[in-house]
Amino acid sequence: MGRAHGLDGSFKVNQPVRDFTPGLVVTVARTQRRVERAAGTARHPLIRLEGISDREAATALGGEALQIAEMETPPEAGEFRIADLVGCRVQGLGAVQRVLPGPSCDVLELDGGVLVPLITDAVVQVDVEGRRIEVNHTFLGLEEPS
Repeated sequence: MGRAHGLDGSFKVNQPVRDFTPGLVVTVARTQRRVERAAGTARHPLIRLEGISDREAATALGGEALQIAEMETPPEAGEFRIADLVGCRVQGLGAVQRVLPGPSCDVLELDGGVLVPLITDAVVQVDVEGRRIEVNHTFLGLEEPS
């Protein structure tokens, strides 16, 4: 969660990864709450959650992670959830420690500090079931072109 906005319990969402609509259920500080109000833009959403009705309550939750329940339908063939990438091995580079939101694309942070942009030029194949990610070492500057 970001900073409180206004007096009614609304707050800014830092680094949103999806749209927030009224009725969406989120978890914050280990408590599930429904989005009561959504305003702002996709890049800079402002939301108010049920049970958070004033600036002090919103301020108290500042910095807490805002978690959204995964979709109930599984991803289609060739699709994956970002959370599924954590722990996958990247041959010769290590395992995905976390996925960082970036200004233009998400970035895989591997143990050892290597960063891999989550774009088709860099990521050749994702095998969530096999827990493997194949990357283009040449594109990433880790090998000389052949």
